[in-house]
Amino acid sequence: MISKANIQLVKSLQDKKQRQKYNQFVVEGEKSITELLKSPFDTVKLYAVSTFLEQNFQLLKSVSYEEVNEKELKQMSAHMAPQKAVAVVRMPEEEPIKKNTKLILALDEIQDPGNLGTIIRIADWYGIEHIVCNKGCTDAYNPKCINSSMGSFLRVKLHCQDIVELAEQTQLPLMVAVLEGQNIHQGSLPKEGILVIGNEGHGVNDFIISKAKYKLTIPKYGGAESLNAAISTAIILDNLIKSKP
Repeated sequence: MISKANIQLVKSLQDKKQRQKYNQFVVEGEKSITELLKSPFDTVKLYAVSTFLEQNFQLLKSVSYEEVNEKELKQMSAHMAPQKAVAVVRMPEEEPIKKNTKLILALDEIQDPGNLGTIIRIADWYGIEHIVCNKGCTDAYNPKCINSSMGSFLRVKLHCQDIVELAEQTQLPLMVAVLEGQNIHQGSLPKEGILVIGNEGHGVNDFIISKAKYKLTIPKYGGAESLNAAISTAIILDNLIKSKP
């Protein structure tokens, strides 16, 4: 039987300060955890019901795990209806961006962890290997973000860095998503660069815009005031990828 102290430790990792203190975060859900167990990520401890352990026995050879019941799992979970497993995972060390990377996604103060998780999943779909989050972004290891990414956090490398400094270091042009700029459906689009998606409320900050070589706009045909940040990311990435030779 799992101890109350371990339950409290897992539960505490829902808080950013505790994640930073222990350098650990939580992954939930059968699909994400089976992908996790196949990845290079360091699983500190896996807590799962007997059926999950039996079905995934081959993946558990090098993992510390403990069988729990559904009641105990619910006590650890951040979800109203927890699935069959919860894993405590060590935060990976930040890797340098590959020198030959031609397209990077950068996020300027994205606040909603669900949005961030969805953006990570979208980046994975389009083959974007690196996402840079500046200082004002929500924590990428928030349980809502990890859950929304549907396992894509295992493949997309996350970085915390100033966006303008990144552009100077890589010598890649900045491309910002704004309300008034080049229509992404007209004319040629850049083949490489750093695509910046802004805050859900006020968009990309003025300083980054002033440094941008390209200002890109998704044309509006109806009455909606704005688009969700994740949706905007998907539309612009789709057009950038299609424009490549």
